[in-house]
Amino acid sequence: MTSASKIQGRLLYAQSGGVTAVINATAAGVIEAARAKGVPVYAARNGILGALREELIDTGKESKAAIAALRHTPGGAFGSCRYKLKSLDANRAEYERLIEVFRAHDIRWFLYNGGNDSADTALKISQLGKAMNYDIRCIGVPKTVDNDLAVTDCCPGFGSVAKYTAVSTLEASLDVASMADTSTKVFILEVMGRHAGWIAAAAGLAGEGADAPPHIILFPERAFDETAFLAKVKATVERVGWCTVVASEGLRNAEGQFLAEAGTRDAFGHSQLGGVAPVLASLVKERLGYKYHWALPDYLQRSARHLASKTDADQAYAVGQAAVDYALAGMNAVMPVIVRSSDMPYRWKIEPAPLHKIANREKKMPSGFLTRDGFGITAAARRYLAPLIQGEAHPPHGRDGLPKYGRLKNASVTKKLPTFEH
Repeated sequence: MTSASKIQGRLLYAQSGGVTAVINATAAGVIEAARAKGVPVYAARNGILGALREELIDTGKESKAAIAALRHTPGGAFGSCRYKLKSLDANRAEYERLIEVFRAHDIRWFLYNGGNDSADTALKISQLGKAMNYDIRCIGVPKTVDNDLAVTDCCPGFGSVAKYTAVSTLEASLDVASMADTSTKVFILEVMGRHAGWIAAAAGLAGEGADAPPHIILFPERAFDETAFLAKVKATVERVGWCTVVASEGLRNAEGQFLAEAGTRDAFGHSQLGGVAPVLASLVKERLGYKYHWALPDYLQRSARHLASKTDADQAYAVGQAAVDYALAGMNAVMPVIVRSSDMPYRWKIEPAPLHKIANREKKMPSGFLTRDGFGITAAARRYLAPLIQGEAHPPHGRDGLPKYGRLKNASVTKKLPTFEH
């Protein structure tokens, strides 16, 4: 690209999948970087569905202060969705519709901010130009609390969930320790992670040593062994007086079945899980007779912007800026990924990686990150995880004592096409 005045066309940004405490920081990075280059930005309302429905938002109607406030505002400012595009052959009508919308609004760059399935969608859309004779450049932008995207060292959104999980484990354990003599003996915290145990592993940062919580971490990468689990709980309670357990929602038995299978599936075809913590709590009560409590932070863990990691917030903003740079440089079918160059001190940079190496791939916990008994994390895991939760990025607070989160106008762009039925 030469000068901003010669840049033609608009950039479309969309958010996908489960939102995070810092995905809006990425949105701010995108919009501010594009504004600096004179490129107008539209946002799709509710992810790729907004593009299909021609429900677009003109971010140019937002003030500089409103966009800046996105850096400390959780949730998805433009709405997200769980919707996976089929192949071009299976549903050509959807792709033709996208091209119609892009053409009608002179959209030349599309940035899709999401996880594994979103990277697949971004890859498919990146192939539209040649297949349908339209000049469109597509950049996948990383986001997922699960930290399971391939290639990138870590995923924006994960560091903040990791910090929340470690802090919550530490604080709840202090509570349990205080009451264990006459009350709760076993506390079970269930965290997100359908196939990869990164969030559960982060709980291990709360303490170190056999008697420090969490005493047991249960990972989806290891088949659940009921006998070994109960023996570990019993031995911990007898030695320490109480026991903190952190379990990934995706825990499976030796047959590969989810312990918490609910029998339903989401829009991406993933199993809906009904709660592994109560299953484990029932085992503890029935087999060991201990009084228990369990907690399911659910959305709280991924929306806790008040406890966000500064490292995570900085990286989220940086990938948004880089995505714009890549798009305007003419790149297509790539994702800005985080590359770690040093653990201590922690150093990182952003580089482009091809989407075909990321789409539909899952990065699970390396075996070297799990202790031999499968109930804890190793020193290698600590070296990897610890830098990701460093630093505080507190949102501003008002006189009412609550965080002051940003709100956008989200002014709709006038539609130019007939309604699309899908």
